[in-house]
Amino acid sequence: MSLAKPAFPAPDHDHGRCTADALAHAEVVCEQRAQKFTPIRRQVLGALLASHRPLGAYEIIDELAKSMARPAPITVYRALDFLMANGLVHRIESRNAYLACAAHDHDSTSAVAFLICERCGLVGEISSASFAKDLNAAARSSGFAPKLSVVEITGVCTHCQKMS
Repeated sequence: MSLAKPAFPAPDHDHGRCTADALAHAEVVCEQRAQKFTPIRRQVLGALLASHRPLGAYEIIDELAKSMARPAPITVYRALDFLMANGLVHRIESRNAYLACAAHDHDSTSAVAFLICERCGLVGEISSASFAKDLNAAARSSGFAPKLSVVEITGVCTHCQKMS
């Protein structure tokens, strides 16, 4: 499998551009689906885009409270539900946290693998069509109708390995 782009951003990448591109993508997705990209949804996604680390809902609330009135947890959870339903955010189950989607080239039948660095906490995202095909075929052979397969892999990212 070859990756179109690295799973982890370079430490010196243009994070402003990275964030702007992700927000622009979110706007396009919402427009194509006739969904409203409300200010709170944008702000929640923006908080997640502020770093490439997963954040818990209350961490998102804390981030938002730095620039606006502290939102109610239900408001943030509703925004997260919307963002997940539209493929803009993923939930990292093992961390009980959320991550802005970095790979915009997978659909609801893809297998998404999260590469979680145990040292720096960054999370990379990769998808694999062949892996998804095999996994979905195995699920279907047992009479199960798969939607999205998520795999979490812990280890050490390239950048942390170079620092060792």
